[in-house]
Amino acid sequence: MQGRLEDGVVHLPGDARQRFHDSRGYGRPTGGNDLDVAPVEAAHLLSRGDIDGVDGMGLRELLARTGTTLDFVVYKDLRDRGFYLSPAREGWPGVDDPDGADFLVYPRGKGPWDGVVEHRVRVAGERQSIPVSSLGETVLAIVDEDGDLTYFDTEGYDPEGTATENLPSGLDAELLSDRALLWTGVDQLYQQGFYGQRLYGRNADSGPLQLSLLEAASLARRDALDIDESDVVARGRDVEGDRFDRRLAVYSALREAGTVPKSGFKFGSDFRVYTDFETVSDLSHSEFLVRVVTPDHTFVPRDLSLDVRLAGGVRKRMVFAVTDANGQIDWLSVSRLTP
Repeated sequence: MQGRLEDGVVHLPGDARQRFHDSRGYGRPTGGNDLDVAPVEAAHLLSRGDIDGVDGMGLRELLARTGTTLDFVVYKDLRDRGFYLSPAREGWPGVDDPDGADFLVYPRGKGPWDGVVEHRVRVAGERQSIPVSSLGETVLAIVDEDGDLTYFDTEGYDPEGTATENLPSGLDAELLSDRALLWTGVDQLYQQGFYGQRLYGRNADSGPLQLSLLEAASLARRDALDIDESDVVARGRDVEGDRFDRRLAVYSALREAGTVPKSGFKFGSDFRVYTDFETVSDLSHSEFLVRVVTPDHTFVPRDLSLDVRLAGGVRKRMVFAVTDANGQIDWLSVSRLTP
């Protein structure tokens, strides 16, 4: 059987609908027994020997002409794993909204005729820039330079914790270069809220408390310190520019959600976050890491893979907080996925 390539679609004649769509979920029926398939689907049928060619082209020529090599790698891998899938093209079976995806993957044992989608998959090469706005409720399939595949599940996230706060007021504190020192009320803030770190070391049970500028700004906003919030924010902007405002917005939101954010420096992130917290004495491991990014941020797949791999290696979830500090915060969780 020879296909005909026209307007980005491969037309298959004869009994193609019965052979390829009705039994195996390929393509878009056009009426009668003919079938339209996307170039990547035609390439897969060619690789299997199910069709003889497309306009006389074999697999090599078809991939080169249509630029579908990366899509083919992902399509074939998912087919080999036992999934039926459809190109996310307008008018294709099962496709309501093609935006943001290259393929719709159906649960094992189901196809485009069942109306149930397991994954929306987006394909990218390892050197391709990926806007953060294009992620969420999507599986990102990265094809590296060796042709190996890594899948990342991207979905919304809702931070939530058990921490409660009963803050004192007007505690004696002073601003230093890039932090604040607290001289009174140390035990209450540290033990009950895990604010700061003891100046004399983590094993000390007395002495002043050093607070990050984020912690100091958050506490000053709620009148827990005797320093002005505006002074702390101004110092924060001097230290790290407008990035401070974004990180403060995320820090405050995490505290309001009942979680306890602390520096994520040792993990290469902005915050490590505890969700199950009562006191420092009963402290468990942090549950997720947060990196703060702007709404126009673009990911480099290699950096994204590094973040997710590091978080997974220390048994934590990787979460990106997307904000410009003047609006809402969108929380994006990214994790490795084995389809």
